[in-house]
Amino acid sequence: MGQLVKRLDMIDERLDNMDSVVTSLVERVMGRPLVMEVTCPSCGQTVQINVTSGVRLRGKE
Repeated sequence: MGQLVKRLDMIDERLDNMDSVVTSLVERVMGRPLVMEVTCPSCGQTVQINVTSGVRLRGKE
């Protein structure tokens, strides 16, 4: 039982770390425009998609 609790704690810590990394990445992306280029599988033409945001994210309180 103790080993199960230890493993659950390790998983919880890893999920917290992943959450921090994803939050940091989202904050960076939201702070400046993001440009994606996708090639159309039918015609081969490149399509450029610009993603911008005027929304400011707030951290946990």
